[in-house]
Amino acid sequence: MTGIGFELLATDGRARRGRVTTAHGSIETPAFMPVGTAATVKAMTTDAVAATGAEILLGNTYHLMLRPTAERVAQLGGLHRFMNWNKPILTDSGGFQVMSLSDLRTMSEEGVTFKSHLDGSRHHLTPERSIQIQHMLDSNITMCLDECTPFPATPAQAESSMKLSMRWAKRSKDAFVERPGYGLFGIVQGSVYPELRAESVAALSDIGFDGYAIGGLAVGEGQETMFTVLDFTEPAMLKQRPRYLMGVGRPSDLIGAVRRGVDMFDCVMPTRSGRTGQAFVRRGTINIRNARHAHDERPLDAECGCPACQKYSRGYLHHLFKANEMLGPMLLTWHNLHYYQDLMRELRQAIADGRFETVASALEARLAEGDLEATTDPLGKPPKPQKQNRPPKAEKPATPNTADQDAPNE
Repeated sequence: MTGIGFELLATDGRARRGRVTTAHGSIETPAFMPVGTAATVKAMTTDAVAATGAEILLGNTYHLMLRPTAERVAQLGGLHRFMNWNKPILTDSGGFQVMSLSDLRTMSEEGVTFKSHLDGSRHHLTPERSIQIQHMLDSNITMCLDECTPFPATPAQAESSMKLSMRWAKRSKDAFVERPGYGLFGIVQGSVYPELRAESVAALSDIGFDGYAIGGLAVGEGQETMFTVLDFTEPAMLKQRPRYLMGVGRPSDLIGAVRRGVDMFDCVMPTRSGRTGQAFVRRGTINIRNARHAHDERPLDAECGCPACQKYSRGYLHHLFKANEMLGPMLLTWHNLHYYQDLMRELRQAIADGRFETVASALEARLAEGDLEATTDPLGKPPKPQKQNRPPKAEKPATPNTADQDAPNE
């Protein structure tokens, strides 16, 4: 086998159930990839990540080329050995992170020159250099270097950006070293414009890749617009190759994108939210910092099998965050990743059973319901009666701890 394999096992409407095969194992799709930007999923060991059901992790070229450097990772046996993860790894090309450094970088046809956010040192990233770095990292799925088109963008801006990305895609393909079990993905750009997305898909299909990512979304356009772009982009994409929606997202985003034919996802949201006290559960979200959880003996989610839900109460988790104990972020991160993998498993089974829309609609309805109040107050008294048809009280969102985020990504 040259490249990676992809088998389409079942379809239900546009939703797809598949399997990606790499040199380090297979990935059942639809799949969610936890983000391990700097060769670690924050607050998690790789054994713990594997225990959630994750089959592939994401690493990042930008961060790893700066620290500890790709050369050092290669010297220490490659990224799998370096981080003790023997399953597949996908690496982002670094394009998104570099493009976010608007005041620290200059771009040309050749590539991007930027200043490190760590120490101000200057670096030059070209399509060829990005591919070389990912090769040294020993990434199973390498991403082309592209320009992540900002939102909003005029048609002229989006066209210029997309065409540059297509030229860089060809250079990335020429630089890629083909070998069994390793593949290269192209990235569809074109902002919110159907004709530009179609042109991008056609250009990438002509070059030929092992898989195709949809980039330039989840950058501020909103869920409705994102779904609209998927609606007119996905039908033009090759059916026998995996599709990867980059940087997405919330559970409702994942369900809606699977409905529209997407196979792979990544996002920092479950890990970053876990560190700031927000848990994703089957009835929406919970901010464990909120005072109403202080005396609550219930688990975060009674249907979840993760250690946080099986062994600890909401009251204990609330205490950990209030006391600034590191175990709190660890347990909520574990829970969130476990929940995301549970969601993917349920969607895969629904597609295989030909019940996707029924299951997806039920999942969406539960997410919209909101969390249930505790059945007793701190003194053990029954709760006050609620007004009829009164919706559950909305959770106050968790406040991100910006000091815990590595600029310009997780």
